[in-house]
Amino acid sequence: MSATVAAQVATSDGSLLVRAWWALRNSLVLARRGVERIIREPSQLLDVTIQPLIFVLLFVYVFGSAIRVPGGGNYHEYLIGGMFGMALVGTAQGTAVGVSTDMATGLTDRFRSLPIARSAVLTGRVIADLLTEIVAVLVLVATGLAVGWRIHNGLGNALLAFVLCLLIAFAMTWAGACAGMLVKNPEAAAAVGFIFFLPMVFISNTFVPTQGMPYWLQVVANWNPVSAVAAACRNLFGNPNPSADISAWPMQHPELATVLWSIALLLVFAPLAVHLYRRKTRQ
Repeated sequence: MSATVAAQVATSDGSLLVRAWWALRNSLVLARRGVERIIREPSQLLDVTIQPLIFVLLFVYVFGSAIRVPGGGNYHEYLIGGMFGMALVGTAQGTAVGVSTDMATGLTDRFRSLPIARSAVLTGRVIADLLTEIVAVLVLVATGLAVGWRIHNGLGNALLAFVLCLLIAFAMTWAGACAGMLVKNPEAAAAVGFIFFLPMVFISNTFVPTQGMPYWLQVVANWNPVSAVAAACRNLFGNPNPSADISAWPMQHPELATVLWSIALLLVFAPLAVHLYRRKTRQ
């Protein structure tokens, strides 16, 4: 039985398990397509490789000498611990541009003509973009080690930190998928990244402690999911984490806050992305 006929049978079958199985297979096939496209065009990795590298070099060697960590500690280690949280925003922006490009070039219409699960198109894109996040993590690890960052709490805690980063990155890519379908062209999708996603990084504890911000901005920063994952990474790596002295609940429980933020983002944006995709493909 060919894959097309099998997919048609699965679609007509009422079994939820069968439909979920074929949706997963469709998603993995499209994810492989996304990875192969990145291999053919490595320039697509610039936002998760060169951009974090530039931020590290700027803040370590240009601004780092003017920034003091409350309670003492090495700013290099403070910065790199927070940069792992920043990488997730780049993934969301890349997803927004990629989804918008697929819609604008008619590629989504070609997928619609195939007997595949509607959710598979978006899920495949998100999985492929999540794999690029692994590349970003490896680049940050190498760059951090070069500028003096170290892991002090053991390999197990470090792996947990990386898992938390990938978890919230996966959730954020669904937000990026929604943004990509709400705009009309890739240029607008890129602008959305600068308007919404980039401020999430700077209004957080990624680059500077939030204690020096105005009170109202501290509240926003301390409840920012980027701040939660940055504080969680610093805790798990054993890096300086002045946010631990802040009474806000996410800063006292950053690991749990990261998990809860990830679940909340998935519950909101994953169904919304599928809904927007179905509405777009019916037009």
